[in-house]
Amino acid sequence: MLGRDWPLPTVGTSPALEKRALEGTTTVNEDMIKGKWNQISGKAKEKWGQLTDDDMQQIDGKRDQLVGKVQERYGVARDEAEKQVKEFEEANR
Repeated sequence: MLGRDWPLPTVGTSPALEKRALEGTTTVNEDMIKGKWNQISGKAKEKWGQLTDDDMQQIDGKRDQLVGKVQERYGVARDEAEKQVKEFEEANR
């Protein structure tokens, strides 16, 4: 699951983004998560209150970074952090 794109709906993607995604230089979801990171980071901070603003800046829309921070801040195993992030993703589609 590491490096997996965030499962956000694809809305309003441009042909340029779709082309870059097909070429493998970026993914549409990766660009979308960057654009929506402020909204998502607020929801993540509500769910995981021990995450700081600095944590959110470091995570910067990267799923694997969020999993790592949840694991670090809450002292849970990687599998548990993955499970929590997956549940968060599903709740915020």
